[in-house]
Amino acid sequence: MTNTASNEYLKNAVMTATPEQLQLMLYDGAIRFAQQGKEHLVARDFENACEKLLKAQRILSQMKIGLRSEVNPEICDQLSRLYEFIYWRLVEANTRHDPAIIDEALQILHHQRETWRLLMEKVRREVPAVEAAPAAADSSSERVPLSVEC
Repeated sequence: MTNTASNEYLKNAVMTATPEQLQLMLYDGAIRFAQQGKEHLVARDFENACEKLLKAQRILSQMKIGLRSEVNPEICDQLSRLYEFIYWRLVEANTRHDPAIIDEALQILHHQRETWRLLMEKVRREVPAVEAAPAAADSSSERVPLSVEC
């Protein structure tokens, strides 16, 4: 696939994704760039390692900024601290040129991604049942949309 076609595919994927899918894409991007940064550190290619780790850090910053504390302040506070912890581990790995520190960040990111994926599956399974119940009880009742935001 050419670079232009790849960029167009990514643009379309982002533009048509649900907020939940976008969050999963952010985890995927942070994991991918952190892994690439680690590979460059191992190869002692510090310039490219820095570039990839900075991309992962930017994603984590955006994930933190995107938290909506008005929805659930406690969970958002916990996620904010977790994203900040991962961010600073990547900074430390970059400054110390220590790929082992990236492993710690990657372990947390993989766990968070899997948790998010499982949550998306659970909501997907439950939404049809929740939406069907009001319709069956009273076809004129209002439906309340479910949200996976924190």
